[in-house]
Amino acid sequence: MKRAFTLLEILVVIGIIAILVGLGSVSFSTAQKKARDTKRREDIKALQNCFEQYYAYNNNFKYPDNGNDAKLETTDSFDCGGSVNLSIQDPLNNATHYYYLTDTDATDHLTYSICVFALEAGGTAPCLNQQQ
Repeated sequence: MKRAFTLLEILVVIGIIAILVGLGSVSFSTAQKKARDTKRREDIKALQNCFEQYYAYNNNFKYPDNGNDAKLETTDSFDCGGSVNLSIQDPLNNATHYYYLTDTDATDHLTYSICVFALEAGGTAPCLNQQQ
């Protein structure tokens, strides 16, 4: 008598494999979102450092010319003072406008906040303020 797997046993194994693959892909997707959000947090920290360095060289902050609240174009290169420039790019795609800058004191341009519009994995969108 030959021993072989029954159709039911094969279907059960295929079902278990399908469930495991589904769970794995959901976990992987969540990990990717968290990694991109971490990159966004690092980008606003780099922008903050860039603005602070610019302030150290020029004794004031440089703002975009389009008003007190400005969307920072990720296609732009930011002058950090001296010979240093900073370029940032959204980790998900080539989208622009994913950071915004708020001049919190429009009279002397010495205060600002740099924020991310939103995070993919949820939670509060982070903002950083001036250090001067």
